[in-house]
Amino acid sequence: MGMNGCRDVSKVNWRRTTMGRRRRRRRRRGAATATTTSIQMRVKKLQRLIPGGEELQPDRLFLRTADYILHLELQVNVLQALSEIYTTP
Repeated sequence: MGMNGCRDVSKVNWRRTTMGRRRRRRRRRGAATATTTSIQMRVKKLQRLIPGGEELQPDRLFLRTADYILHLELQVNVLQALSEIYTTP
C-alpha cells in the first residue's frame, strides 16, 4: 500500500471496471457468433428446401425462394380451379 491509501483503492477499482468491460465484450461477441450460427443453419435448411438451392449463394437463394413461392401459389390456384371444374355437377 502506498502513502495514500486512496490511490491503491482507485487502482483496484480501475482494474475491476476494466476487467468487467473486457468480460462483457467477450459475452457480446459470443452472442453475435450464436446468432450468426443460427442464421447459417436456417440458410442451409432453406437451401435444402428450394430446388437447386444448394448451389446458390444466400443473395441468389432469397431471390429463387421468392420465385419458388410464386410458382407454388400458381400451382395451388390451378389445382383449385381444376378441382372446381371436375367437382361441379
